[in-house]
Amino acid sequence: MSIVYDEAQRLFTLHTEQSTYQMKVDAFGFLLHLYYGRRTAGNMDYLLTYADRGFSGNPYDAGIDRTYSMDALPQELPCHGTGDYRSPAIAVKNADGSYGCDFRYHGYKISKGKYGIEGLPAVYAEEDEAETLEIYMEDSVSHIQVTLLYGVLPAYDVITRSARIKNAGTEKVYLKKAQAVCLDWVCGEYDLISFYGRHAMERSMQRTPVSHGAHVIGSRRGTSSHQYNPMMILAEKEATEDAGSCYAMSFVYSGSFKGEVERDQYNQTRALLGLSDELFSYPLAAGGVFRVPEVVMTYSSAGIAKLSQNLHRCFRMRLCRGKYRDCVRPVLLNSWEASYFDFNGESIAKLAEQAAELGIEMLVLDDGWFGKRDDDNSGLGDWYVNEDKLGEPLGALIGKINAAGLKFGIWFEPEAVSEDSELFRAHPDWALTIPGRRPVRSRNQLVLDLSRKEVVDYLFEAMCGVLEQGNIEYVKWDMNRSLADCFSLSADDQGRVLYDYVIGLYDLLERLLRRYPNILFEGCSGGGGRFDAGMLYYTPQIWCSDNSDARDRLDIQYGTSFGYPVSAVGSHVSAVPNHQNGRVTPLRTRAVTAMAGTFGYELDPQKLSAEEKQEIKNQIKEYKKYAPLIQNGLYYRLTNPFSQEVCAWEMVSEDLSEFLVSAVMLEVHGNMTVQYIRLKGLERNCLYQEEESGKVYASDALMETGIPLPVEMGQYQAYQMYFHKINSSL
Repeated sequence: MSIVYDEAQRLFTLHTEQSTYQMKVDAFGFLLHLYYGRRTAGNMDYLLTYADRGFSGNPYDAGIDRTYSMDALPQELPCHGTGDYRSPAIAVKNADGSYGCDFRYHGYKISKGKYGIEGLPAVYAEEDEAETLEIYMEDSVSHIQVTLLYGVLPAYDVITRSARIKNAGTEKVYLKKAQAVCLDWVCGEYDLISFYGRHAMERSMQRTPVSHGAHVIGSRRGTSSHQYNPMMILAEKEATEDAGSCYAMSFVYSGSFKGEVERDQYNQTRALLGLSDELFSYPLAAGGVFRVPEVVMTYSSAGIAKLSQNLHRCFRMRLCRGKYRDCVRPVLLNSWEASYFDFNGESIAKLAEQAAELGIEMLVLDDGWFGKRDDDNSGLGDWYVNEDKLGEPLGALIGKINAAGLKFGIWFEPEAVSEDSELFRAHPDWALTIPGRRPVRSRNQLVLDLSRKEVVDYLFEAMCGVLEQGNIEYVKWDMNRSLADCFSLSADDQGRVLYDYVIGLYDLLERLLRRYPNILFEGCSGGGGRFDAGMLYYTPQIWCSDNSDARDRLDIQYGTSFGYPVSAVGSHVSAVPNHQNGRVTPLRTRAVTAMAGTFGYELDPQKLSAEEKQEIKNQIKEYKKYAPLIQNGLYYRLTNPFSQEVCAWEMVSEDLSEFLVSAVMLEVHGNMTVQYIRLKGLERNCLYQEEESGKVYASDALMETGIPLPVEMGQYQAYQMYFHKINSSL
């Protein structure tokens, strides 16, 4: 069994293939965290120490024992009101206005399979590949009950954590803070790896020492945001890609979040991840239940690469769902950079014909096909086809595109509304605005109140009305602003609006997925502004960034790779000079970079030379050949593009029989030095043959010394080498 309870010692032990997580119920009913790390056996409560520590208070139960303090003990559910002055996982405002709670152990349940969370995304599993532990906690005064949920997936080396909070009392209370996970380490020196950014430059990796005080990341924007990603890594100071202990926590949620890492007065480290407590004050009436979104945790004793691979495999196989979870995605051409708002049905049909000649498999009609929408200042919310602009019904256009041999996809931005729209004129109260105040605009648009059922119902019916008009096989779901003016006319308490908004978003997505199981949904929020594990449950791929420049994408995709699989990364070849920064990179470099993702194009084929068209045909054939390996292989970061002259990465098949190496030169100088790329993850003591040259290489030499890249003239030269094993041993 992966979950073991020792009744005599009141000890819970959770095992994955490579890790162990342990906690115990102590004499006073507190649930103490003991250990999370390399798989081991035994009782780790010897790690707990007790001393009379000044200004660290003691629970009343401890009597005159001054050595027992929640201010120093590692806990599973630290809360405000027990004498623990570190950051709590849960905080409650009681009916009498007081702040405080004191949760004690009341029982447990172990069951086969993985728990689910009503209305929220969560990792799933077959019954025989996971177990669930429920631990019941209760505050004896308010009768608030907390059920801690642990899901253990041994083969994935993953443990998930969530909570269900119920008000079993008689009066309304308010949740002021609700974190999904708390990890306490009694000793150790750690670095925090987090991922910051901005629109068009997301998920830059940052590694900082965990020092005394608190390091906080998060989003107040109603979405997980471009600015910080809801995933963080704690790594031992000496941990590298290939060695050392490290821990990852990824929040399966798409709204505002908060991650905290704090080193306390006794050199202990606490990490928390969950909901943002800003603009959060969730009412729980008597009998009310609140569900905390889950966090996925994984541990590696073999470095950060293994940590990433654990998350990749779990998200790809046990978070993403549906028809396209395991499929190689179609190579698409998006109309945006080819025509922006300037198109009609005839030009789109011609674009499809040109795309088909190149070997592209899908044409996506981006913004501008609906309502009064010839620029980005009007029309959002009016989800009906502008047949005057197209010159024909949407179904007729789709028929032409299908006849050209292409699938058809379409763009929506369902969550936003333009003031210049029929919808806003009919229902101005459906927008998130504060009565008596002028709203904050962004991209000259407002946000619809998805916390209201009638708004979600309208969007569902409106979108279905479009999706029923033809053979639509792909939807790009965009969201182009952060939330502000977070006031809902239908909410009894405004502190619930941001959470309920995300629940409404998930409800809309789930209803559409059930109705259209054959449509591939791609998430997008100005590119990577909502690139999180929660969205992967509904959209198995997410547009990685609005910045499609190959050089910048190397940095963006490098940071993304720490927490998300290649199969989730929307990445395309775009025109040059690049439309975001004006940079010119070789067509091959743009393709090699985009192949570290779902692969597609953002350009106008009419502007390509004959040589470029032939090159694109070859690129598509090459991608299709390697796509299963790219999508399902073990991902290795071979260099760091922020500090080295080359960006290189590698995909290795699970059986180690083949691998693909990709590299882009970032710097070129006179009398250039040779760059040797050391490979990783190969089978020891065997031979691999490189496909194009036919050369045979010893695997150990490739990993110890590396392979030299050619020294060539010109900026941003790219290389791709495919190897297959030709014998099992030397």
